Amino acid sequence: MAVTDGEALAVLHRVFGYETFRGEQESVVEHVIAGGDAVVLMPTGGGKSLCYQIPALVRPGTGVVVSPLIALMQDQVDALRALGVRAGFMNSTQDFDERRTVEAEFLAGELDLLYLAPERLRTESSLDLLSRGKISVFAIDEAHCVSQWGHDFRPDYLSLSLLGERWPEVPRLALTATATDATHREITDRLRMPEARHFVASFDRPNIQYRIVPKADPRKQLLSFLSEEHAGDAGIVYCLSRNSVDKTAEFLSRNGIEAVPYHAGLDAGTRAAHQARFLREEGLVVVATIAFGMGIDKPDVRFVAHLDLPKSVEGYYQETGRAGRDGLPSTAWMAYGLNDVIQQRKLIQSGEGDEAFRRRANQHLDSMLGLCETVRCRRGQLLAYFGQEPAPAGCGNCDTCLVPPETWDGTVAAQKVLSTVVRLQRERGQKFGAVQIVDILLGRRTAKVIQFDHDQLSVFGIGEELSEAEWRGVVRQLLAQGLLAVEGEYGTLVLTEESGAVLRREREVPLRKEPKKPAKTSGGRGGGKAKTAAAELPQELLPAFEALRAWRAEQAREQGVPAYVIFHDATLREIATVWPASVAELGGISGVGEKKLATYGEGVVAVLAALTGPGDAGAGSGPAGGPDAEGPGDWPQEEPEPDGWE
Repeated sequence: MAVTDGEALAVLHRVFGYETFRGEQESVVEHVIAGGDAVVLMPTGGGKSLCYQIPALVRPGTGVVVSPLIALMQDQVDALRALGVRAGFMNSTQDFDERRTVEAEFLAGELDLLYLAPERLRTESSLDLLSRGKISVFAIDEAHCVSQWGHDFRPDYLSLSLLGERWPEVPRLALTATATDATHREITDRLRMPEARHFVASFDRPNIQYRIVPKADPRKQLLSFLSEEHAGDAGIVYCLSRNSVDKTAEFLSRNGIEAVPYHAGLDAGTRAAHQARFLREEGLVVVATIAFGMGIDKPDVRFVAHLDLPKSVEGYYQETGRAGRDGLPSTAWMAYGLNDVIQQRKLIQSGEGDEAFRRRANQHLDSMLGLCETVRCRRGQLLAYFGQEPAPAGCGNCDTCLVPPETWDGTVAAQKVLSTVVRLQRERGQKFGAVQIVDILLGRRTAKVIQFDHDQLSVFGIGEELSEAEWRGVVRQLLAQGLLAVEGEYGTLVLTEESGAVLRREREVPLRKEPKKPAKTSGGRGGGKAKTAAAELPQELLPAFEALRAWRAEQAREQGVPAYVIFHDATLREIATVWPASVAELGGISGVGEKKLATYGEGVVAVLAALTGPGDAGAGSGPAGGPDAEGPGDWPQEEPEPDGWE
């Protein structure tokens, strides 16, 4: 179709309040407006949503967005309507009259964007409805859900190839924030988009500080991390099991941090209430299983913490990417230990699936363990996993760059561990877990050691040069390097094909030194509510920033929408910095489009007018802005935890 030069840019400015596109956005938008298909890989916070929202506003007809995130479609639509975009959704939360109204708006050409869950496209009634309207573009969000080897597989995505078959003239976009080369190819093949142009942005999220600490007492470690670095901040804590979620949320609440649980075992009403609170309240912590958070659009999530090891680097990247979507400093923190490795290996061996599935799951876990155990830049290892070139000198904003870990020659220690496993198996026909192995090496005459006469083994007490924590670190790293394996439901340790080379002194074993005490990096940014958002503001501008936040909170309460629907923190920071004296001046702020200027302009100016002026500090322009990190977002309806997680 013919589009006037600059039309997309005009929409970007008028609706979203930005002067220029970022990165690959402009190329994607121009390609789709011209009628081409596209596969778009952009990190969370990279601006994927604009890649389909602007074509939907420029091309004639309604843009249809396929998303697995039923639970928060209402919030997504609210955020678009706040921008003056005619948006609607159809899902199972609506009654008959609500659905009929949206259908009528679609058929009358009164919608710019219509959101649908993938399962609706398996019904003939929905397909018939779409065939009677004018469609401008199909956007398949969270496209990695089509990958059967991926971390968020959704069976309904496998049928979405029919969109190209039934509407060959309508351009399609498949969008995701995380995909390896293999997943990328799978998306293209399964959605049958052979002619699609591929756009791959950098996966780097420089505002996120990646940190992994040795697991000791994880809940207390988490409490210390939150109290010292993220007091009053909104964030997500991921745990492996529902039981752990409940206990961690209760522990945080008991210790003065407002936290709520979220998992598949809670009733739908409770999940919805906790989800709504997280979106609408500032400073709330959600403790969750991975059933929570995909597609989240809350821009001011300041931290994502993991108390258990994710199953894959893709899952880890996707989950940590929910922090710092506004581009402000944020933290991805994880506590990681020996039991994590054993538990994940056990889950793979005991889980459903054939040998090919287990092999792929072990490959994913091996990559995740490599990220945890690396002595090099973590961000660099993440980027390399996704096939991108890391900075050769490191990122300067992960724990291994800020506090470089020490390494040591652990060959002799490895031989002692492996020899103990060999002695137990060959001399006694026995297999034990890590606790018994460590007790034998340390020469501890525990009840279990005495019961099995393990104090009579030649290896008893040969490891007194290391502490218990250090020996557990050795075992953990041997498991991570494939020099030990986990077997059976009790997690007993056995040798691998690679173990013999170590025992024969044909292979050295470099190990990462276990810190005596978990080190704190320079990532701490002080305490206090909204401190990260205000961190770079001069002291004299903080009252304006806080006054604007209070005004925004009141507006959000009155309208029943999340605060970020009014303005993001990054926009409020720029307003506080520029200190516009009129509505016209406010219109020059990045992120303030025509609709928001008309709706909120006088209110913002009045807030500033009621304060003492910033003097010279307010002169000049604020921080450079870019297009909104993401369009309005939402959560998955459900993702049950695998059996055995309790």
